Amino acid sequence: MNWDQIKCNWIQVCDKIKVTWGKLSEDDLAAVAGNRDLLSDMLQQRYGYATVLADAKVDDFAQELN
Repeated sequence: MNWDQIKCNWIQVCDKIKVTWGKLSEDDLAAVAGNRDLLSDMLQQRYGYATVLADAKVDDFAQELN
């Protein structure tokens, strides 16, 4: 799924994000609101991922939604 599709379906995608990254709160997901870069930033903050790793995990997640 590309990020335009993810943004359009953000509410449904949030359920899958919560399963994948349980440390992200409802408030975190509301703040992200489908923004790929903000999701990557949140993963860095909550999980301590390096930027490259967070970006890769976000991209992998998006690909798995297909």
